[in-house]
Order: sequence, then structure tokens, then C-alpha cells
Amino acid sequence: MINSDIFKQAMSQYAAGVTVITTVHQEKPIGITATSFSSLSLDPPLVIVNLSKKLFTHQVILESGIFAVNMLKSSQKELGMRFAGMIPGVEDRFEGLDVKTAVTNSPILTNSLAWVDCRVWATYEGGDHTIFVGEVVDVNSSSDGVPLVYSNRQWQGVSELEGNEENN
Repeated sequence: MINSDIFKQAMSQYAAGVTVITTVHQEKPIGITATSFSSLSLDPPLVIVNLSKKLFTHQVILESGIFAVNMLKSSQKELGMRFAGMIPGVEDRFEGLDVKTAVTNSPILTNSLAWVDCRVWATYEGGDHTIFVGEVVDVNSSSDGVPLVYSNRQWQGVSELEGNEENN
């Protein structure tokens, strides 16, 4: 058996884009910050989100069959912290935000870098998490900004590396 603290430390070294996973429960928007997100397939367009079974959001997505993934910009660290429950006194995580309703009825954070609106296509057991495969039913992307990244338990931005212009 491996040491879980060392495993968590090793996994914290992996840089991942910060997202806010949103859905709706009894006509009220809910959301949570997550980094365990990835594209899966182009045909059909599928993404995966991995959520702890302990989360209320997990249960709501299982019941509703819908979710949206909002990819955050580096300028949206506070938003990532808000949906991670890291800002004391915030009761309504959506209060004061520019939000629209997606095709599935999930809330969309309109100022995010990009978003995908999904219907649950499949679920798989993954230990203490569930792997949600979402079929993308709507999508939007902005080129205004750079991704917010979480690595080594720190919020970070992304910068261009020298020589990237050769790859364009």
C-alpha cells in the first residue's frame, strides 16, 4: 500500500486548469471548483469530470444528469477560491456574478475563458470518486485571457515560452 500523503503530494505537482463545475438543484444554481477535468472525445464531443462522492454537487449531478464546466482565466483566482469555499462569509457563491442559463439549464459563468454545457453520458466508479462523462451539447470559447492553473497547492497563471511563435 502506498503512503496517501506522498501520493497527494505527488499529484499536487501536476499543473491543471481550474474550472467551476455548475449544475442546478431545485431551481437554485450550485457550483464547485475542480481541476479534475479533461476532454475525452471529439466524435461525439465528450469530456470527463471526476468528483468526490462526498460532495453535494456530486449527488445533484447524479440526480439531474446535467452539468457545465466553466474554465477560469488567470484573472479569476478569487472566483476559483469562492467556489472552493475558501472565502469566509460567502453564502451564495453566485451572488453578484454575470450568469446565464445554458441549454441544459446549468448556470454558465459568462466571463469565463471557455465553457462546455453537458448532459451526463455515462458514469464510472473511481474509488472514492465518480467519473462523469459528459456529452457536450453547447460550447463557447474566448481568446481573451490565459488559463488559471493550480499546481503545488498554489494558484498560478500561464506564460508564453520563448520559441512558441515557431509552432504557430
